Amino acid sequence: MQVNRYLGIFIFVFGIIGNTLNVLVLSQRPLCLNPCAWLFLISSIANSIGILAGIISRFLSTWALDLTNTNQFLCKIRAFLLFDGITIGSWLIALATIDRWLSSNINVIRRQQSTLKNAQRSTILVVILSTIIQTQQLYCFEANLTNTPLKCYTQTIVCGIISDVCFALVTILFPIIVMFIFGLMTISNVRKTQSRLQPETLTMNARNGHESTITNMRNPLQRKKSDRHLLIMLFIQVLLILLFTLPLSAYKLYSTLTRNVLKSTLQNTIENFMFNIFLLALYVSCGMPFYIYTLSGGRVFLKNVVNSQFLAVERANMTKAQQGRTYKRYSKECK
Repeated sequence: MQVNRYLGIFIFVFGIIGNTLNVLVLSQRPLCLNPCAWLFLISSIANSIGILAGIISRFLSTWALDLTNTNQFLCKIRAFLLFDGITIGSWLIALATIDRWLSSNINVIRRQQSTLKNAQRSTILVVILSTIIQTQQLYCFEANLTNTPLKCYTQTIVCGIISDVCFALVTILFPIIVMFIFGLMTISNVRKTQSRLQPETLTMNARNGHESTITNMRNPLQRKKSDRHLLIMLFIQVLLILLFTLPLSAYKLYSTLTRNVLKSTLQNTIENFMFNIFLLALYVSCGMPFYIYTLSGGRVFLKNVVNSQFLAVERANMTKAQQGRTYKRYSKECK
């Protein structure tokens, strides 16, 4: 109970602040025009929904204030938003690995497929498919249950198996497989293109009428550096997602299969403690992207963190100045 209360509140603040800063940073130019950054942005929004739906009830339950334990509607909505948000977030990160593979490909046609429009279309498709798949949670979850890890849980063993297998495969395993495969392919692409960097050549007219050629390495090197940081951010996130999510998916399946098995009080206590730890670890995985991007994104991400803060202050100052001018104009008209 104490773990859910204090650690739950910390993870909630940690996750909401991180995802909010993520949205502020990744929505700034030029990052918002990058398809990989776009996928990171929407995954942060989806993860925020998952955190809000899941972890609030965890620390409220320690004060007996969790209405999802007794209210059928809230129980079902909580389960649906939790699993749908996390599933969308996982698959968008998987799509980001595919985008990195496309953008690092030697084949020009492949590289041209890494566009913001394709990323947006893929996002819409993921949201629709995930929502359809997770609608089964609206039927399977019930409140006021006993002999389950939570009072708001799957009502039957069949529902539990369907929900647990769906979570383990669709939400965790399949996206991680996609991340792993395309991650390795991306590394292969990067190695192949390291020696193929072509400098940009600029032709300028001199005063004497002759043309001079200047080789500009800055722009391609900047793009390459930005892509490299995005790739590092992606691989670290994939590794941590695997570490924080697999234990819960394995435990949920075990818990469902042994639901009707008679267990001692000590065993139930240990299993409930493990369930709470694994569940909180899942929420950590939803709240950690901003901190991963900040630590591994280099100057590309940190610069946008600073820019987003200055932009917010500048907008506030412009709004105040505009309000002041409007007030003065209104005062003159009244006189």
